[in-house]
Amino acid sequence: MTYKDHILVVEDEPVTRATLAGYFTEAGYRVSEAEDGTGLWSVLNRSAVDLVLLDIRLPGEDGLSLLRQLRSKTEMAVILVTGKTDQVDRIIGLELGAHDYVTKPFDMRELLARAKNLIRLTRAARGAQSDQPMQSFDGWVLNRSSRRLMSPENEDVPLTRGEFDLLAALVTNAGRVMTRDSLLDHVSHRDWEPNDRTIDVLVGRVRRKIEQDPRHPTRLITVHGIGYVFANDGL
Repeated sequence: MTYKDHILVVEDEPVTRATLAGYFTEAGYRVSEAEDGTGLWSVLNRSAVDLVLLDIRLPGEDGLSLLRQLRSKTEMAVILVTGKTDQVDRIIGLELGAHDYVTKPFDMRELLARAKNLIRLTRAARGAQSDQPMQSFDGWVLNRSSRRLMSPENEDVPLTRGEFDLLAALVTNAGRVMTRDSLLDHVSHRDWEPNDRTIDVLVGRVRRKIEQDPRHPTRLITVHGIGYVFANDGL
């Protein structure tokens, strides 16, 4: 790994959660922990995550409900952690978009291998999309090589450096929720302050240029408490 892949362990049983976190940390990963849905969203609001290990049986909102919400916002890699008697839930989880599942008690080496392969595959899929220098949506054409945005009327739409970098990051990661923190990394390449509103300002500017109704955007969508996502219908 050129940098530490980030794994989020969502598990309400303290010993199991600590065991998983310790094992993946020892294997060289950055690990965050959460015991329920509130903790999950709190972590996602702070930083980008490469893989979620999501227990089905959680207090409050169960894992399947959380998975459904995740899939409405992002294609983030998810491995469900289930019990032996959860066969129906495993099937439902896969239908909802989980990439894989493991059954308790699980072999840690097997889980590590599954996690490593899944992170690699999902990153490769995003990379394949990002290798396309030109991407279009609703008649707009974004050319990352020439750093130009052409309107459906084939007019060159001027963008500031920050506006272009923001739009390129979101379009390249269409369908994937991006936190303000990660967007700041794409836009400014500098240290940032937690209360920095730069991203919100840039989003507003870009919406006024590409959305038919900036007050009711259909492409550049706010994910409350997390960040923004570029709706990928038709991309």
